[in-house]
Amino acid sequence: MKTFRLLIVALLLAGTASAQRFERRAMRGDYSPTVYLISVRETDTLYNYNPAAARQAAALNRMAMDNATQDYIDTHRPGFQQVEKPQFVFASKNNRFSFSLGGFVSLRAGYDLDGIVDNIDFVTYDIPVHGNYNTKQKLMMDASTSRIFMKAITNTRALGRVVIFMDADFRGGAEGSYTPRVRSAYVSFLGFTLGRDVTTFCDLSAAPTTIDFQGPNAYNFNFATLIRYEHAFADNHLKFGIAAEMPVVSATYGDNFKPMHQRVPDVPMYFQYAWGANRDSHIRASGVLRNPYMFKVSKDSNTSLLGWGVQLSGTIKVCKPVRLFMNGVYGEGITPYIQDLTGSGLDFTPNPEDPSLVRMMPMWGWQAAAQINLTRRLFVSGGYSTVRVQRSHGYYTDDQYKQGQYIFGNIFYSLTPRCKVAGEYLYGSRKDMNNDKGHANRVNVMLQYNF
Repeated sequence: MKTFRLLIVALLLAGTASAQRFERRAMRGDYSPTVYLISVRETDTLYNYNPAAARQAAALNRMAMDNATQDYIDTHRPGFQQVEKPQFVFASKNNRFSFSLGGFVSLRAGYDLDGIVDNIDFVTYDIPVHGNYNTKQKLMMDASTSRIFMKAITNTRALGRVVIFMDADFRGGAEGSYTPRVRSAYVSFLGFTLGRDVTTFCDLSAAPTTIDFQGPNAYNFNFATLIRYEHAFADNHLKFGIAAEMPVVSATYGDNFKPMHQRVPDVPMYFQYAWGANRDSHIRASGVLRNPYMFKVSKDSNTSLLGWGVQLSGTIKVCKPVRLFMNGVYGEGITPYIQDLTGSGLDFTPNPEDPSLVRMMPMWGWQAAAQINLTRRLFVSGGYSTVRVQRSHGYYTDDQYKQGQYIFGNIFYSLTPRCKVAGEYLYGSRKDMNNDKGHANRVNVMLQYNF
């Protein structure tokens, strides 16, 4: 947050150093930000020009504002939990550098009935299987998903367009603490992305919009510190990406193994085919390789296992008002890449037949959803998602997670271009390896204002 404040102060100082601030509404379809041109040179003011020079300067200003607007259109990334384009852009006269701040305030309220989820988000893994007096109903109100972001774009000769992006919410501490949390912080140029961002295994356009911050339990929206390369070709019909990402291992070690620092990055990759006038439909095939390390007590030595996963995902615009979303994932030891299993301790567990060994747990999940745009301001959506952990030489404990189900339906309405309201119903269930089962219902409402 201190960085954000310093950047704002710098921009204000630059504005006061200008002889005149130029402002214009630049139109690009539905996107029309207010663009402020900033200069520190006194000679940039219009009253120092003759009429011909003034007309030429005005034309150059319009070009700079148009180019700045186009930069933010070209670099905008839509998809699950992604921010909208900024409403205000500050740009230099030659558009070598531009800067924007934005975000939204979001208030979500929910009520669990006939079974609860022991989480502020609808995480089916956290549904109590054996209920008690305190697991029947629950009220929630939360504004911690409110967001602020900073984006800067520099147009250079050597590296082309360089994008710096940071965003934060207030989910960094215990529930209700509103501790700031950095979500993304990266720089991208020439197809490379370096820093912290959503994992490369995640297809951002393959999940529907939900009030629930978790989303479908078979999806895989998680962040990673990474080095990534992506390249689009064949008129943007084809695209591939590959990355080295900092691994996060969540496992059950038992008495014969101990955790240790990891030595090999996760390597996710994908290949995508897109079609449509704006390439707004696509199918993506993804894979990930993992090599988690652990310490084996009985042999006083280190050992490792191979984890892997594959995924097919995509979004299809069936007709103008209808869009489909889907993903299916299968693998062994890939809990960071399945929403419901993140942090579950199920990357690997001791072998029930021989506790001196561990085995990677096979797991899979899939989700499918549809969105129907009834008007430009109103849409409804609904879908189903399920996750399953397979047995491997039996199971480790009776209460080990076996399967989760996630069903949702919602309606979103835009009161204004910046303000929207929504309502949602969710049903979820959890089944353990011993086939004991629990379920939950939740009703959510939301008010969100973008700035």
